Amino acid sequence: MRPALGVVLAAIALGAGGCGSSSKPAPPPKVEQFQLNSKLMGRPLYETLVTPAGGGKGRPLLVFLHGYGAAPSDMVTPAFVAGLRRLGDRAPVVMLPEGDTGWWHDDGDGPWGSYVLREVIPVALRRSGADPHRVAVGGISMGGFGALDLGRLAPKRFCAVGGHSPAVFERGSDGAAYAFGGDADFARHDLLTLAQHRSPYRSPVWIDVGNHDDLRPAATKLASELKADGAKISFHVWPGVHDGRYWDAHFAQYLDFYANACG
Repeated sequence: MRPALGVVLAAIALGAGGCGSSSKPAPPPKVEQFQLNSKLMGRPLYETLVTPAGGGKGRPLLVFLHGYGAAPSDMVTPAFVAGLRRLGDRAPVVMLPEGDTGWWHDDGDGPWGSYVLREVIPVALRRSGADPHRVAVGGISMGGFGALDLGRLAPKRFCAVGGHSPAVFERGSDGAAYAFGGDADFARHDLLTLAQHRSPYRSPVWIDVGNHDDLRPAATKLASELKADGAKISFHVWPGVHDGRYWDAHFAQYLDFYANACG
């Protein structure tokens, strides 16, 4: 399980999570939790906004989507904070929206994808002062799928797209049946089939997965299809499984990718 947000914030205040860098890391970021009264979803949703020290004005914005059954605050681990602090002035503002178990796409469960594009991003920009022309989207597991899906649906909107252990499924798989509301819903968001024709992305794309993750075959296939399409793709297979220890080990690399792509 991820640590409770209060425990993480206490660790941050004490300077936990050393960066291992020769330069002194930036001061801890501001972590703000707030309620977004979503008109699209018809209910309040609870968001977390992480703003680097010095404020968010003019910085890139990273919208980072959580995995299935997680919460926005689960992403605010010491490893995440250390990775953000070591970037200093290059660090993005990070918006962590609530996504429940909706798989971050519009379906019978609700317009989760539209909610990110039309409500989450505008409110994050207003609250932080981040640069509206430098918005990235990334995520873990279910959120990795969501980021890759939103990145193709709104390719002009994002300066970078990242899927970390993305929950990408083959047609007819158990995962596809579990995550989507039938064949028609899956077909509209079948990233593997869509990538066979041409890359839907205009910005740099990152995909990584653990070498013992059950999602590795589909992630590898998607990366290969995108590479064949000529996409600007960075693909990594590192030791690990589908869990928080794997993601924590690589948060610094994730954040560095977004900072470089949107810098």
